Amino acid sequence: MLCMPSAKCPICGLNVELPDDVLPGEIIEHECGVVLEVVKDRNDGVVLKPLEGISEDWGE
Repeated sequence: MLCMPSAKCPICGLNVELPDDVLPGEIIEHECGVVLEVVKDRNDGVVLKPLEGISEDWGE
């Protein structure tokens, strides 16, 4: 049986299935509507955190 890596959503607490080749810095959109960033934890695993606002620079 193949087991996909997963992590808990920090907002709703549900499991989020991650691709086998997930890398820190990737962006995941969860079914609860939050956009999450994959970050490396202290044990060389990954955790999810809400993506902080990305501001666009229009040269202003």
